[in-house]
Amino acid sequence: MAFKKRALLPPLILIVAILLLILMTALRPKPPQRSTERPPVLVEVVEAQPENIRFQVNGQGNVKPKHMTNLVTQVSGQVIEVSDNFVNGGFFKKGDVIIRIDPDDYRVALQSAKASLAQAKAALAEESARAQVAKDEWESLQMGEIPALGIREPQVASAVAAVQSAEAAVAKAQRDFDRTVIRAPYDGILQNKNVDIGQFLSVNTQVGALFGSEVAEIRVPLSDRDLAYIDLPEANHDGAYPHVALTSDVAGEKYTWHGKLVRSEGVLDQSSRVIYGVVEVEDPYNQKTDRHPVPLRFGRFVELVIDGIEAQQVFRVPRYALSINNTLWVVDEERRLEQREVNIVRSEAQHVVINDGLESGDLVVLTQLSNALPSMKVRIPGDPIIEQQETKEQPAEGVAGNDNE
Repeated sequence: MAFKKRALLPPLILIVAILLLILMTALRPKPPQRSTERPPVLVEVVEAQPENIRFQVNGQGNVKPKHMTNLVTQVSGQVIEVSDNFVNGGFFKKGDVIIRIDPDDYRVALQSAKASLAQAKAALAEESARAQVAKDEWESLQMGEIPALGIREPQVASAVAAVQSAEAAVAKAQRDFDRTVIRAPYDGILQNKNVDIGQFLSVNTQVGALFGSEVAEIRVPLSDRDLAYIDLPEANHDGAYPHVALTSDVAGEKYTWHGKLVRSEGVLDQSSRVIYGVVEVEDPYNQKTDRHPVPLRFGRFVELVIDGIEAQQVFRVPRYALSINNTLWVVDEERRLEQREVNIVRSEAQHVVINDGLESGDLVVLTQLSNALPSMKVRIPGDPIIEQQETKEQPAEGVAGNDNE
């Protein structure tokens, strides 16, 4: 009998332990439960503000002189004098002497022509006097109408022609004499020196090339898209010329020069289908004033920024904010997404310019949302974060009654 009681004791203890565990589990308070609702997505926005924007067109080109002249001789002879600036890169003012050719032969020819002119004038005076005498004698005889030969009209006409021929010879001799001196036709810089002192030159010998230093030109290619944003000067242009900023690196530093777009070349290039505009920069070598930080030398490659037309009350937003089909996401007052179709005036490297589809003060979404939907709830920087609510399971009435007791 005692053995049976001892045999029932372990199962009884096990059952009591299980019951106690169940009771403790039932009476233990449940942990707080958090809401599984996710907070709205945080997005970056920019406030749309209308502004007046002056479009700019970029280009590039090489600096060249507006005027370039090949200096050639018009008479032959030996070079007896050259200017100190007659070197590659030497500067000349308009009218400065570049070289002198031996003028002795031409001086003699001029004197001879002047002597011939004097003789012709003397012969004309003699014939004129004879004609007058003949006329007076004929009139004194009262023999009727005077014949032309009688008053020596052919002889006088021949003398007049001889004077005119002599005058022409003097003019030619004077021109040849003047052409022994080659002068600069304008302010410029010499290139390609081809002759030197003591050298004999024949007619049409090229002395050198002179580049005009008063105005520099840059040919810049412009596409049809570029022409939509600039006021390209045409013939008989009477308004202000578009301003152009030119930049280039000189000795490791970037410098800027200023010029103006003055004209186009008038025809499209057949190979590239672009039209070339011409930009002018005055006094590129700072010969008259110090208008430029450093001289703008011929042959330099420059980048250009041309001021174009002005757009009124448009919006500029980052390019990456644009979605497909030219749409933007906008956050309304309730912090919900709204999709807007916009009209793009111009697409730039980093921004787009919009003239329709946005209002002043609109919050344009900059964050790229992969699953954006209209009316989707979002929040923007500065909005309060809604804390996740903690919920506890209410105790049973019996337990609450026991607590009150």
